[in-house]
Amino acid sequence: MKTNFTQWFLHSSNESKNMYRTLMDRAVALITEQTTSTTHPFSGASHHEIEETVKEMLTIPSAGQKIEDVMEEIQNGIVRNSLWVSHPSAMAHLHCPPVLPSLAAEVIINALNQSMDSWDQSPSATYIEADLINFLTKQIGYLDHADGVFTSGGTQSNYMGLLLARNKACQTYFSINVHKEGLPVEASKLRILCSEHAHFSVQQSAAQLGLGMDAVVKVEVDDKQRLCLSDAKEKIERLREQGLLPFMVVATAGTTDFGSLDCIREIAKLTNEEQLWLHVDAAYGGALLFSHQYRYLVSDLCLADSITIDFHKLYYQSISCGAFFVKDRKDFQQIAYHADYLNSEEDQADGIINLVEKSVQTTKRFDALKLLMTFKLMGTDLLGELIDYTVNLARETALLLKEELSFKVLNDPEINVVLFRYLPLDHREDQAYVDEINLGIQRACYQSGELIMAKTKQNGNVYLKFTMLNPVNSISNMQVHIKRMKKAAEKIEKERGEIRYEYSIHH
Repeated sequence: MKTNFTQWFLHSSNESKNMYRTLMDRAVALITEQTTSTTHPFSGASHHEIEETVKEMLTIPSAGQKIEDVMEEIQNGIVRNSLWVSHPSAMAHLHCPPVLPSLAAEVIINALNQSMDSWDQSPSATYIEADLINFLTKQIGYLDHADGVFTSGGTQSNYMGLLLARNKACQTYFSINVHKEGLPVEASKLRILCSEHAHFSVQQSAAQLGLGMDAVVKVEVDDKQRLCLSDAKEKIERLREQGLLPFMVVATAGTTDFGSLDCIREIAKLTNEEQLWLHVDAAYGGALLFSHQYRYLVSDLCLADSITIDFHKLYYQSISCGAFFVKDRKDFQQIAYHADYLNSEEDQADGIINLVEKSVQTTKRFDALKLLMTFKLMGTDLLGELIDYTVNLARETALLLKEELSFKVLNDPEINVVLFRYLPLDHREDQAYVDEINLGIQRACYQSGELIMAKTKQNGNVYLKFTMLNPVNSISNMQVHIKRMKKAAEKIEKERGEIRYEYSIHH
């Protein structure tokens, strides 16, 4: 007897349609049930408990199980112990709550399962991405010869910025086409400048591109945690005196820890004078293009040779969704390759768009649909309001923390990040003790499942961080969290005091 395969694939048969609806309905029910039953952003389960639960699930059957049984396993073993990023008390990382239009688009994207490398695999999707890129380049302020491509996110986009800049530098300095001939020995002299707070992907990309992490020269930051222009000038001069070749500056519009935005206009003036490529990592801050109150902070993005923007941050898209932009589309020729079976030169002559020609990915998702549906259903005005609300909420939260004697705030938020630490009334000068208390606060809040915040280090000391991307959050919620942190700190201090007392008695 022949097995009926049609129920497991999208097909015109009733079996297929019924199975599709059943699975979709059950998945939607599972998630909506979680929104109802979840009061905290995390269950509080330990990593050992989660690991054991997952191991129990991974008994792979030879014959399929019942839908109800599988969905119950997924709900109990995965969904209940996942970080619920849409909860307003999840504020650890640059990890946004996705808007519903983006989630709806994911269903369509997954069903169509188009690969965005060649036009014949994604006929309408190709034009959606190309036209949406064109719309976004105009928002940036680029002219008609600009271009871009959707990427998996900031790391890939930053990699592409370094890749194009490196290839152009090798052509300029060594008359070498790296795309064809490979890296010349002299490439070891190439240097990239970025601030101390630049994303780690700058160094990671330099390593992957054969330049090495040592090719990245860190520039000091000013009192607002922005790239210090005078130090950049000194380092460029010093590098040239050493016979080295600075070829690129990476500026940041929205650093991970501080949310600070480098002064792009001043940096662009420097890079023009020194004939360096300027890449701006605006993975975080690029959403300010649609802000009503803070758009001026990124008004100079158009001065960059290339730009990174992530949509799975302040554009509220589901992961993954980002884009890479260039001021001059001719720069994509640095990485173009024609395969007869994919994007032949005849296609180009016929005016057919094959997106693989400007991407380091071959198979690529139709992520542009998520952004398009969001823009169409919500409108750019509402998106701007969401962004402004969260920036203002971060600033109000910083003021609340400053009113508390037991907290020290390290930054005046430019966008949505608040960096701070708890300072105990006693032992304030004992930095190791203060660090221990702050680590304890972060862990206690995470284990309770009630508050998810990040920890980081500045100048060797532990700080706590709110990354406030959720527009459903409120200042009253933040007041509750501040009290919660103080209570956790007092409990930890009391326990530490009892331990010290016991130790002194016995010794």
